[in-house]
Amino acid sequence: MHTDTERCVRAVQSKDGRFDGWFFTAVLTTRIYCRPSCPAVPPKAENMTFYPSAAACQQAGFRACKRCRPDTSPGSPAWNARADTVARAMRLIGDGVVDREGVPGLAARLGYSTRQIERQLLAELGAGPLALARAQRAQTARLLVETTSLPMAEVAFAAGFSSVRTFNDTVREVFALAPSDLRTRASARRSSPPVTPGVITLRLPYRAPLNPGNLFGHLVATGVPGVEEWRDGAYRRTLSLPYGHGVVALTPRPDHIACRLSLTDLRDLTIAISRCRWMLDLDADPVAVDDRLRADAELAPLVDKAPGRRVPRTVDAAEFAVRAVLGQQVSTAAARTHAGRLVTAHGVPVEDAEGGLTHLFPAPDALAALDPEALALPRSRRTTLTTLVAALADGSLRLDPGSDWDRARAHLAELPGFGPWTVEVIAMRALGDPDAFLPTDLGMRRAAAGLGLPATPAALTARAAAWRPWRAYAVQYLWATDDHPVNHLPA
Repeated sequence: MHTDTERCVRAVQSKDGRFDGWFFTAVLTTRIYCRPSCPAVPPKAENMTFYPSAAACQQAGFRACKRCRPDTSPGSPAWNARADTVARAMRLIGDGVVDREGVPGLAARLGYSTRQIERQLLAELGAGPLALARAQRAQTARLLVETTSLPMAEVAFAAGFSSVRTFNDTVREVFALAPSDLRTRASARRSSPPVTPGVITLRLPYRAPLNPGNLFGHLVATGVPGVEEWRDGAYRRTLSLPYGHGVVALTPRPDHIACRLSLTDLRDLTIAISRCRWMLDLDADPVAVDDRLRADAELAPLVDKAPGRRVPRTVDAAEFAVRAVLGQQVSTAAARTHAGRLVTAHGVPVEDAEGGLTHLFPAPDALAALDPEALALPRSRRTTLTTLVAALADGSLRLDPGSDWDRARAHLAELPGFGPWTVEVIAMRALGDPDAFLPTDLGMRRAAAGLGLPATPAALTARAAAWRPWRAYAVQYLWATDDHPVNHLPA
């Protein structure tokens, strides 16, 4: 979008928050870059230039605006809606792959050379993978500086910088303030200090509207005992992360999601935030989605009644795949029971000082050696589960932010016991394909019949062609016609 100058200028002059994250405005006279909704007086059109990413702005020598804080705007919806190499690379960079494995690791996961990846990212985003990862580290550093009392040296290494000097230079270059000045400004804005040492509190922005009912309702109604809970108006769960583990509490607010994170290793902060945003689908563009679905006369009343529905996802694709198998042909309560038993037997125990969480969901490696006879499941489903776990454990099946959706679908379909419903629900909630569709789902067919839509899978699929590429969101609106707990914000 950043190449459409006229459209970008109109968005900036109208301070349209819907375009935050789609592009960034760099002001040639002040050398500052902003989000489109910046509250400052818009610059003259001839003084504006536009970039597709904050990293590109920083690489071109612009510093972040202190009023609108463009580095904290919602991410571009393109990376979640697209399945090409650049989108997969951006999802992996957001998950911290470059910081952990370097550019060669990123390229290896995508199946390209480092030169090809750098060329493609530069062509579309104006910045290479190292610059994109550096911009992400700068934002992590700012969060740690402003929300904790950690010494600056610890902040530097927790944010992923190789030295304190690099950390200081980057913060000054990006934010035009020394790290100590950032902390002083943040302290002046806060009405009271953080209550719990070691806990990071932040706001997760999103594009309005957002309907939290089905989003949090689904996560809580299907939550695994000991791993997830609803407490004091917040969805809480444990997180398995590269350097340790954590506990997150997410509370819906009118204009943001309040996020409270407790981590055993602060190097996991960026990854934890990225996975929480992914789980809540916070980088979606609800206006674009709802406009497409509203064009269908049968769906329009559902969209108008409660716009802004998101697709509830997961923080761990492998975990969700296991849970999808446990939930085959059983009720929500039974699926929770099966998953809870698996967690108690094979999950890693954790301490939760603020709630009732007890375990991490077991990783595929931990489940690879489980005794099938110990599972209270039909024999065919035991085979399905053990085959899935073996494929995840040996790496032959990859379900991560950079996965190729079509390739993952094909591999899943080859496993015993994986029918279209299981493959598509994993594609929707674990891989994040916005066009995943469940025409064989009983709830979908019942909702379709009630609205006068075709109820047979083939006919419903044909009708849903007009909803592409947002069929996964159509599923959420159709499911919402049922009075199931997944559709309601918990009390």
